[in-house]
Amino acid sequence: MTCREKILSNDYADLITDYVTADELLGISPMELCIHDIDAGYAVANVNRSVIPPMSVGAYGYSVIPALYGLMQTDENLFDPVNLSVTGNLRVQNPPLSLQGNGVVVGFIDTGIRYRLDVFRREDGSSRIMAIWDQTIQDGEPPEGFLYGTEYTRADINRALLSDTPEQIVPSTDTDGHGTRMASAAVGSVIDSGFTFRGAAPRADIAVVKLKGAKQYLRDFYLIADDAAAYQENDIMEAVRYLERMAIALQRPVVIVLGIGTNMGSHDGTSPLASYLNTVASRRSRAIVVCGGNEGDKEHHYEGVMPDVAEIRVAQRTKGFCLELWGSLPDTCAVRVRSPGGETSPEIDFRNKGDSEIDFVFESTRIIVSNEVVERDSGEQLVFFHFADPTPGIWNLRIYPSQGGQSGEGVFHLWLPITEFIDTDVTFLAPNPNMTLTEPSNAAQVITVSAYNGINGSWFAQSGRGYTKNGDIKPELAVPGVRVSTALGAVTGSSMAAALAAGCVAQGMEWAVVDGNAPTVSGRGIKSYLILGADRPDGIVYPDNRWGFGRLDINGTFEVLARM
Repeated sequence: MTCREKILSNDYADLITDYVTADELLGISPMELCIHDIDAGYAVANVNRSVIPPMSVGAYGYSVIPALYGLMQTDENLFDPVNLSVTGNLRVQNPPLSLQGNGVVVGFIDTGIRYRLDVFRREDGSSRIMAIWDQTIQDGEPPEGFLYGTEYTRADINRALLSDTPEQIVPSTDTDGHGTRMASAAVGSVIDSGFTFRGAAPRADIAVVKLKGAKQYLRDFYLIADDAAAYQENDIMEAVRYLERMAIALQRPVVIVLGIGTNMGSHDGTSPLASYLNTVASRRSRAIVVCGGNEGDKEHHYEGVMPDVAEIRVAQRTKGFCLELWGSLPDTCAVRVRSPGGETSPEIDFRNKGDSEIDFVFESTRIIVSNEVVERDSGEQLVFFHFADPTPGIWNLRIYPSQGGQSGEGVFHLWLPITEFIDTDVTFLAPNPNMTLTEPSNAAQVITVSAYNGINGSWFAQSGRGYTKNGDIKPELAVPGVRVSTALGAVTGSSMAAALAAGCVAQGMEWAVVDGNAPTVSGRGIKSYLILGADRPDGIVYPDNRWGFGRLDINGTFEVLARM
C-alpha cells in the first residue's frame, strides 16, 4: 500500500507527532505506517489501526489525535448586504493610495472555489486563481513535496475556462459554497450586466486548498453529527504548508485566511495547528487571519471554581457528544457524574494518566473519561469525556480538588463541541459567554477577528468572545460579519468577518511589502498597523473581550500614519 493510499484509508489512523523514524513510533514496522514531515517540528504518521490500540486520549495523548474543525457560517440573506465602506476599505482602494491587493496572494483553506465565476477572473477573462490544491481528487498529480490530492495550476484553469467541457480539465469545484463566498467577499471583482461586485482586495491573486473530509474513525471518535462538514487538523496543517511553500517560491506576500473553527482544545493557542500558525505568521511577508467562531450565544462554555457542580442539559435522541475539562495547575480535580435519573458514579480521581469507564446500572449511557494531568502542549490538566447514547435530561458533574492535589480553589473550564458537530441541543444550564472564541483563533500571532453588524453597528450575538484561557487579548479587531456581500448572496457568520479582514490585510501587505514602505513586515506588524487605525467608539474600555482594540478601519490606519 502506498503512502497516498494510507493517508486516504480509514483503516489507517492519522497521528500528529514529532517522531521522524518508524522505530520511535510504538515500535511499529515501517510496512504498517507512513511518516511525512509538515514543518516547525511536526510530522504526521499514518498507522495501520489494526496494530495499535483503539483511539483514546489515554492511549495516545490529546494533541496526537487530530482535532476536527467545522465551518463558521450561520445563514444566508439575499437582501441589504453590508457596504465595504464600513471597514474603510473602499476609500483605500481609490486614489491616492489605490490599494487593491496588487502583488499579494490571498490563500483560502476551505471547501474549494467555483473557479468559473466571473468574480475570479481578470478583465481579459483569464483566471486570477494561481493554483488549486484539491485534497479530495486523487487521479492527478499532488503538489511537489506532498503525497495526496491533485494540484491545478493557473494554466490548467485557463484552459478549462476556454473549454466546452471545463470539468474534464479541472474537475475541482465547491459544492458547499462556503469557500466561494469567503473568496468572493475577500478578493472578488466583476462588472457585468449592470451588476457591480467588488471584494475587499479585488486585484489580489488567489490560491485555494480544498480540504478533504475527516475520516470516519475520527468522526466516530468525536461523535460528530452525520451531516456535519468536518476537517482534520493535520490536513489543515498540510494546507498551511502548501501556501507557505508558495510564498517562498513566489517571493511574494501571502495572506492566509481560515473560516473554520472548533471548541475542542485548551483555548490558549497551544494546539499543533495554532503553534504552526504562530510559526508561519511570524515570518516575513506572511499574515494569517482567523475567525473567532459563532459560539458566543450557544451555551457551550462553563467556568467554575472547585468545588462546583456543572449542569448539562441533553436533548432527546442525542447520539453522543464529547466534553473537555481544562484545569489550572497546581490544582488537580476529581469528578463524580450524576445521571438524569439520579444515579451517581464512583469518584474518578485524576492524579494519574489513563482512561476510566463509567457504566450505570439504570442507564444505557456509556462514558469514557480520559485524563492527562499535564497535557503536552498547554501544560494544564485535561479531562476528556466521551458520552455515548446519553439519557436525555440534566446531567451533573461535581468537580472538586483531588486527594493529594492543591488544597486551594482551582479554576476550571468546560467546553462542549461547536453547534455544527452535535445532532441535537446539548448545553450548560449556567453558561459563560466569554472565552468562546473557537480554536485556532487563540493563537498569539494570528489576526483574530470577532463579528458585528456593520449595518447598524450592533454586536453580533453569536460571535465568539475572548479572552484566551490564559487572559491574552483576543480578538484584536471586530469586523462586519452580518449580511456580508458575496458572489452567492449576502451571508452571515464570523467567517465572513475573517474574509473582509483578509482583504484589508492584503491591502496592508501591498502598501508595506509591494510598495516598499515596510518590506520586512510580518503578520504581527500588519496586526499592529490595523490596531493603530481601529475605530474605537466611546463607551467601551479597550481592549475589550468582544471588540478587541476596536472596529477594523484600514483607512484609519493610513490617517494615523499620515499624522506621525
